[in-house]
Amino acid sequence: MEKIIQITSGRGPAECTWVVAQVLKKVLEEANELQVKATVLQREAGSENGTVETAIIQLEGKKANEFVTSWLGTIQWIGKSTFRKFHQRKNWFIGIFEIEQSSETKFHEKDVQYQAMRSSGAGGQHVNKVSSAIRATHIPTGIAVVAMDSRSQHQNKKLATERLKQKIEANNLNQFKNQEQNTWTNQMQIERGNPIRVFQGSDFKKQKVVKSYKKERLKFKNELRNSD
Repeated sequence: MEKIIQITSGRGPAECTWVVAQVLKKVLEEANELQVKATVLQREAGSENGTVETAIIQLEGKKANEFVTSWLGTIQWIGKSTFRKFHQRKNWFIGIFEIEQSSETKFHEKDVQYQAMRSSGAGGQHVNKVSSAIRATHIPTGIAVVAMDSRSQHQNKKLATERLKQKIEANNLNQFKNQEQNTWTNQMQIERGNPIRVFQGSDFKKQKVVKSYKKERLKFKNELRNSD
C-alpha cells in the first residue's frame, strides 16, 4: 500500500507554516510507531526559521491507508502566535490532502504494435499501390501515431517509433502538470473548522476532537423529547 499526502499552510501567515513544521514532525513520528515507511518527497521552507510552507510525504506499508485516513482534513492549533507577541488570534488552521499519484508511462518498443498501411494524399501511383506508411500503437495506453514521410517502410517505422515516444513523454508531462495544479488547488481549499485533529500550546499537545455532528445529533434528540 502506497499513499502520498500534502501538508500545507495554504495562504495562511507565518504561524500556519510553524504549525505545518510541527505536524510534519508528528506525522513522521506516528508513522514510525505504526511501522509505516514515510519519505519526505518535497519540503518548501517558510519565511521564518524552522517553518515549512508545504511538504509532500510518501507513505508505504500495510497500515498506510488507515494512517492517512486518520490525518486527512483540517488540523487546528490553539495557541498564541510564536512570531507576533501581541496578536489576538489563537486559532490557526492548516490542511492535509491526499495527492493522486500519476503513473509515469515507460516507453518500451516491445509494447508497440506496428501496422503497415497505404499512404494517402499526393504522391502519384506509388502512394496508392505500396503500403509504406506505418501506424504505431502503444498497447498499454492506446496512443497511436502514423508516419508516411518516406517511401521506405523501414524508415517510416523508425519515424513512427520516435514520434510515439515523444507523444508518450508529452503525455507524462501533462499528467505531472495536472498533479502540480491539484497541489496548488489544495492550498486554496483549507476549511477553517471541523478539524480532524487539534493541538494546543507551544509543546503542541494533541487534544481529543469532538465531532460537530455528535453535538448536532444530541441537540436533535433533545428537540424530539421536548416536542413529545
